[in-house]
Amino acid sequence: MIINNIINLLTTKIPLGNWVENLVNFLINNFQGPLNSFSDFIGGIVSGVEAILEFPHPLVLIAIFALIAWKLKGKRMALFAGLGLGLVLNLQMWDPLIVTLASIMTSVFIALIVGIPVGIIKAHNKTLDLITRPILDFMQTIPPFVYLIPALMFFGLGNVSGVIATVVFAIAPPIRLTYLGIQQVDEELKEAGHAFGAKWWQILFKIELPGAMPSIMMGINQCIMLSLSMVVIAAMIGVGGLGKPVLRSLNTVNIGLGFEAGLGVVIIAMVLDRIFGRD
Repeated sequence: MIINNIINLLTTKIPLGNWVENLVNFLINNFQGPLNSFSDFIGGIVSGVEAILEFPHPLVLIAIFALIAWKLKGKRMALFAGLGLGLVLNLQMWDPLIVTLASIMTSVFIALIVGIPVGIIKAHNKTLDLITRPILDFMQTIPPFVYLIPALMFFGLGNVSGVIATVVFAIAPPIRLTYLGIQQVDEELKEAGHAFGAKWWQILFKIELPGAMPSIMMGINQCIMLSLSMVVIAAMIGVGGLGKPVLRSLNTVNIGLGFEAGLGVVIIAMVLDRIFGRD
């Protein structure tokens, strides 16, 4: 009897999918107003960033990127940034590139604004660490296509859904690497700060964050790269940018268009990786 009950229990499917669907429907039906307001807010940020990037002439923007690369990484990186972005302009992929950059900048900004403080609190709070650890494991292992489903249901087609899905997909590295960097700061330095009467915020900003900065920068770099990896995937839910021609070339088997758009993604990824990555 007991064995039969166990077998019946194991063979009876748990209606997990129905529970999730009911939860999503409940949120949509009861929080449509706040969701629309949040969508308008994110859409406004994306549109604003896009307008700023479109304002100067493309050659001026390329020169700005080259100047930033020169100041941060030297002349060779400046030359690569200038030639690479110039090639994107020549291939007539500049407008999709601007849309992609606007979405990436918005996604990375939101992910870092949320992720770095959570990582700091996580490093000082064991309870939050235990709670967030399995959540972060889940977020980093679930297929990225899955993020598109709730984003599409909550915010509809368009760039806003892509930004939200990208933020959720890319926020884990800043949290984890900020936490790891603070955890690796020498305890003797913290004890010395306490001994000299430093406040908690002085220890945070003058000892912990400077010591954790290499790890934090790695988290920023990983956040940018993960955001870029969502470019093509997010095109499936109506997000514009370089992912749109890549998806169109896949549907029409247009090898040339796919190569040109894909090359644009590669160039912007390499430029951002070299500029914001570690030497």
